[in-house]
Amino acid sequence: MPSTFSRYLPILTWGRTYNKSAFTNDMIAALIVTIMLIPQSLAYALLAGLPPEAGLYASIAPIILYAIFGTSRALAVGPVAVVSLMTAAALGNIVDQGTAGYAIAALSLALLSGLMLLGMGIFRLGFIANFLSHPVIAGFITASGVIIAASQLKHILGINAEGHNLLQLVISLFEHLGEINWITAIIGVIATSFLFWVRKGLKPLLLKNGVSKTMADVATKAGPVAVVVLTTLAVWLFNLADYGVKIVGDVPQSLPPLTMPSLSPELLKQLLLPAFLISIIGFVESISVAQTLAAKKRQRIDPDQELIGLGAANLGAAFTGGFPVTGGFSRSVVNFDAGAETPAAGAFTAIGLAIAALALTPLIFFLPKATLAATIIVAVLSLVDFSILKRSWGYSKADFAAVLATILLTLAMGVEAGVSAGVGLSILLHLYKSSKPHIAEVGLVPGTEHFRNILRHSVETKPEIVTLRVDESLYFANARFLEDKIYNRVTADKAIKHVILQCTAINAIDLSALESLEAINTRLGEMDVKLHLSEVKGPVMDRLKRAHFLDELTGRVFLTQFDAVKANS
Repeated sequence: MPSTFSRYLPILTWGRTYNKSAFTNDMIAALIVTIMLIPQSLAYALLAGLPPEAGLYASIAPIILYAIFGTSRALAVGPVAVVSLMTAAALGNIVDQGTAGYAIAALSLALLSGLMLLGMGIFRLGFIANFLSHPVIAGFITASGVIIAASQLKHILGINAEGHNLLQLVISLFEHLGEINWITAIIGVIATSFLFWVRKGLKPLLLKNGVSKTMADVATKAGPVAVVVLTTLAVWLFNLADYGVKIVGDVPQSLPPLTMPSLSPELLKQLLLPAFLISIIGFVESISVAQTLAAKKRQRIDPDQELIGLGAANLGAAFTGGFPVTGGFSRSVVNFDAGAETPAAGAFTAIGLAIAALALTPLIFFLPKATLAATIIVAVLSLVDFSILKRSWGYSKADFAAVLATILLTLAMGVEAGVSAGVGLSILLHLYKSSKPHIAEVGLVPGTEHFRNILRHSVETKPEIVTLRVDESLYFANARFLEDKIYNRVTADKAIKHVILQCTAINAIDLSALESLEAINTRLGEMDVKLHLSEVKGPVMDRLKRAHFLDELTGRVFLTQFDAVKANS
């Protein structure tokens, strides 16, 4: 029973060994991440089309719940750019932005996402993430980064622009270029330029001037806070809001409220697909970050428990005024680099954000939205990686086609179409590759009992025997391909009397493939050619024994390929 509790409550595992040293390291990490998260949380709420306080609320309860249920010791959960954009895209088609209904719909979206993630975790469906190939995900995130950056240009320039894909955004931006507020534009451009410089140039400058590495790291992470402070002071001192500079305005000075998502069947039906896509993308992004960071400290991540942790975090967001959340790349790396040892660092971060929500919100009344837009642009452009096109082109044309299609569809039709295409293309890519498995004709390496591809090695073959090695499990999508391969080889050579299938790489044979093997066996028998199997794996043999195939096999099943050739020579 204790082990069952520990599985579903990882806090019981790391909590037993928690000590003063871990507490100190976690507190330092929490301080650094809190400084980073304050402007970032406000910015991602803006991206999702929600009031700025929703970003803070979505970063408090979800972090605490993940600390209890999650398995990663460094993952920082909260609003992230891609999920925030997907939230805006999903809700923008259903309710008007800025209304109470929009905020409630965001809660319902978080609720659905949380329930889906929780359900997948309980039923151990973490493998679902494997249906999304990494190149396709990289293409989707790259295209999403471009759309996010483009969507924030309206705040940088102080104009109105709408659109859920790149084409709509560009057209809308050009239509409103004559309305540019030049004061806003100056603030936005300076803030963006400064943040880019902070990311690349501040740390080397500080190190060169004798500042310690730790202090240089903290200063670099605090760059967005400095921009927030300076631009807010500028707007306040010079009354720039009177000149058309859009500001954050009133932000409630309170802890996250208890909220109730809408359970309207019509609304939930409309949000069902977006919630599923957000859940999958959020989980893939989160688990990849968590596993990367865990590997550096030889720690283990349980994907199924991660689903539960992220599900709990989203349920927390749904009932505390937030919106869908997941593990963020940048904040998790900062958390890791700052020395976080346990998920308690996340809980301490939540406390810091709660203090900010209680005490600091009046200070951001004059914060220009252009500054938050600059924060988003700098953050998301680090996700843009078009080099994936070059790498995939050089390695696999099929992967390249899938990545390119995902990028173009995301840019042209929006994130929902892009991620749907990404899921579909990942599955189709797998089916395509496995539907045409590598089937090698093999021969005996002289002086050994090893068999290798006749096209790659100098091997011995016999005219009456053809040996084929199938380098893939056999299932409905590739069974006919194997049939055609065997028939073409046998009908072209009248000397063949034995066909041996070397099953070394066959891990499974489904019913469709079994029926194909039965058809192959029957047709070869009619040609007076015997079918043999060699090196069949135990689980595959167990399944074959349940059918009549082995009883009707014209040849035999051999333990090794060498035995099969020797017996039929």
